[in-house]
Amino acid sequence: MLGGLAPNPGTLFTARALQGAFAALLARAALSLITVAFTDPKERAKAFGIFGAFQGSGGAVGLLLGGVLTEYAGWRWCMYINVPIALTVALAARRFVRESRAAGNRHYDLPGTLLVTGGLVALVYGFTQAADGGGWTAPATVILLAAAVLLLTAFVFVERRTAHPLLPLRVVMERNRAGVFLANLLIGAGMFGMNLFMTYFLQVNLHYTPLQAGIAFLPFSAGIIATTTLGAPLVTRFGPKPLMVAGTALATAGLLWLTRLDSASGYTGEALPTQILVSAGVGLFFLAGPNVALSGVDPRDAGVASAALTTSQQIGGALGPALLNTLYLAAVTGYLGPRTPAGDEASRALQLQGFLHGYRLAFIVAGALLAAAVLALTVLVKTSKTPADTQPTAPVPTH
Repeated sequence: MLGGLAPNPGTLFTARALQGAFAALLARAALSLITVAFTDPKERAKAFGIFGAFQGSGGAVGLLLGGVLTEYAGWRWCMYINVPIALTVALAARRFVRESRAAGNRHYDLPGTLLVTGGLVALVYGFTQAADGGGWTAPATVILLAAAVLLLTAFVFVERRTAHPLLPLRVVMERNRAGVFLANLLIGAGMFGMNLFMTYFLQVNLHYTPLQAGIAFLPFSAGIIATTTLGAPLVTRFGPKPLMVAGTALATAGLLWLTRLDSASGYTGEALPTQILVSAGVGLFFLAGPNVALSGVDPRDAGVASAALTTSQQIGGALGPALLNTLYLAAVTGYLGPRTPAGDEASRALQLQGFLHGYRLAFIVAGALLAAAVLALTVLVKTSKTPADTQPTAPVPTH
């Protein structure tokens, strides 16, 4: 509501920061509750699948409603529309969701919190500075990235020595879980980058309106919904690792399909096949990944493991577009620099060609990020177990 009512950019940015902070609390709590509420392997796989399907549904509705509201009511309604939804969900949660807490102390790691928050902010802002035209060698970019390295290194040092760490290193150092977290970060970077440049292609090169672009993204959300809903039995049949590797490889192939973009490219020839392949692929990963990252975790670590899973994707989603935008701008500038068209029409045509050149590079790098995720899953995730072999070690008391 505050974002919709914002009278100036400062208020809007503050509202968005508050949205992010409370969304972080919500995401970790939701996954934690699923992890501890469903101990039967098949039921848990189904629950994660339904959770992923609802995420995909939300994405589909958000893209479509976002286009409708932006085009016909104004951007502020993209904020207002969330208020009745949030109130409805909050009231339903009070009635239907059981509380779940792990036994133990209630100490908080304030130094660790400050270090990791500062480090991640510096990292994301450093990438953004490079994308905004400063480049990777600009003093501001170098200082921010150096600060990020120092702060995150100090965070690891503190977590190893504090009695009550924010992020117990046992959670992220377990090999299978570390592989999923790393893959989740890389997939988040590549997928968010794909959505950004696909939007550019649809609206700039194909001249779609915001509403048309929202509708054009529906197959992507539908693919995730279908895969996560119908694919749950595959987790217990084949195990999570084969599904994650195969799904991420499929998504990689889908992204690399977009390197074929040229002036004759359209929606059905390039954008639609890519959406189908990538949505099916990442849907398999989102379905199977939580079964490795969250199954078998100590009940007291369920919340932090859920937070780490969500955070890894969000970090990727912040770094990916910043990195790809930097490369895109450099590619477009390099393409247009030596060329001097004659006339407005030729200039516009050349500009569109430059955009396509930048898109292709961005999609190549996004595909490389997903290929790196395939490698991480192949090398780090050693388990071929089904969720039946990785149940929580103890029940969690409810209150």
